[in-house]
Amino acid sequence: MPEQQKLQSLVSTVQLLMAPGKGLLAADESAATVEKRFAPIHLENTEDNRRAFRELFFTAPEIEQYISGVILFDETIRQKASSGEMFVSILQKQGIVPGIKVDLGVEAMEGHPNEKVTKGLVGLEGRMSEYYGLGARFAKWRSVITIGQGCPSEANIIENMTTLAAYAKICQAAGIVPIVEPEVIMDGSHTLEHCAEVTAQVEQELFRQLKASEVALEGLILKSNMVIAGKDCPVQPDSSAIAKATLETFTKNVPSNIGGIVFLSGGQSEKQSTKNLNEMHKQSQLPWPLTFSYARALQDSATKTWSGKPENVKKAQEVFIHRATMNSLASLGTYEESIEMESVESFGESQASQD
Repeated sequence: MPEQQKLQSLVSTVQLLMAPGKGLLAADESAATVEKRFAPIHLENTEDNRRAFRELFFTAPEIEQYISGVILFDETIRQKASSGEMFVSILQKQGIVPGIKVDLGVEAMEGHPNEKVTKGLVGLEGRMSEYYGLGARFAKWRSVITIGQGCPSEANIIENMTTLAAYAKICQAAGIVPIVEPEVIMDGSHTLEHCAEVTAQVEQELFRQLKASEVALEGLILKSNMVIAGKDCPVQPDSSAIAKATLETFTKNVPSNIGGIVFLSGGQSEKQSTKNLNEMHKQSQLPWPLTFSYARALQDSATKTWSGKPENVKKAQEVFIHRATMNSLASLGTYEESIEMESVESFGESQASQD
């Protein structure tokens, strides 16, 4: 357990990240993942283009109204914008907390070729100290849990959750808030009910390991999948069913004293991920702060609008802020599909009046 002063600092950071009406922008794509983002817009995956891609989002007008923290990649936390100012400084000046992805990706689990474990614990203490010096005040580590024939195995769940707990302990010792991300991925034809069962198993083991490692839950954030059917499942539940199953699973298995919960979009469409989050806030009083931590669900449409062209930056930023606004409303339970177009139109008018 971190000493009291350090714990108070961690809790203060959690409170900033979980501020009502705000969520996280996951801008921690590796260079290889950015390649996939750039392929549809036929943009070369160079460092300069990746810098322009990040700058598009970080400098969007009014971002600070909807985004409390940004998860950065190792390259990005060291980069400067076209103005010469560090990205970290740009975010900090807007009251946005910089964070950092610290895992080093996944590899096949020995003896379990269809399951993955996450790399990156070796040397993590030193990297954490460096990232703190670079301005990071929270971190993220993702574990991948696969549903399939014979999957997930108990051994895979235990190994991944043990690793997440070890990472969280290192984070808190460095004064950095850990985001633990055990993602039950959407790949497969499993039902919503099956996803609920696996998510419950994962959460139970995660919090067993966190307790054993004496990680302070109030200084930690859980990033999770929603309880949702596999993308190849013939029966796709609606937002109400997804919200109900998710809240039932989490209420039973996630302690109420955790700092907060943020959801990944996990392959859902932009509007679907917004609607699902909104429905959770409409259904019941929640025992923990709960919001979004989206990558594609915040960035996809804006990226397509931008297409790597400087003349498209302003319009792409409008598209991004529109999606951030919609998710901000969803995190308060006040989103309605009817306001989708109203929001983007009013934003465009307000920007025009400033020119």
